[in-house]
Amino acid sequence: MPNIKSAKKRVRVSARQNAENVQKKSRVKNAIKKYNAAIAAKDLELAEKLLPETVSVIDKARYDGVYADNTCSRKVATISRALSNLKAELGK
Repeated sequence: MPNIKSAKKRVRVSARQNAENVQKKSRVKNAIKKYNAAIAAKDLELAEKLLPETVSVIDKARYDGVYADNTCSRKVATISRALSNLKAELGK
């Protein structure tokens, strides 16, 4: 446990920031799970509606520094590819 006042504050700040980052990561994971559930159910209309919302959540996490740029790009590309594959499968 730190003894210096600034070190004690640093511990408190780090704990708060860590909690915020955990929430943001959870928000991204939940959005992706919801989107993937729509893809698995072959619900094209819902998937098309959820794509911009999911990308927005991922981009906010990128902006806040929770994820690196390439990680976010990979996540967006993966979910976009899933929608393209679903459209091709359904013939639309």
